[in-house]
Amino acid sequence: MAEAKPTKKDKTLHVKVASPFQTYFDEPAYSISAVNDTGPFDILPGHHNFITLLIPCEIKIRTTSDEDMKIRISGGMMHVKADMANVFLDV
Repeated sequence: MAEAKPTKKDKTLHVKVASPFQTYFDEPAYSISAVNDTGPFDILPGHHNFITLLIPCEIKIRTTSDEDMKIRISGGMMHVKADMANVFLDV
């Protein structure tokens, strides 16, 4: 079954993925998916405050444009608060 695409009326959260010397993504998005020690997870708008360590994985960001973004990481940390998801790499 085909995955439903979000509409422009759908809520977003601000996603920032950055290392100390480079910003990979810093825009609104519909969701972000990653993997921690307990397994894969998704962050959607309205998610409760959340902090976790990320294991090596491919982060998937469902952007507000037609293209989803994938970023391969070797680990990092994610902090979610007030519809903002910050991913810190290489820390």
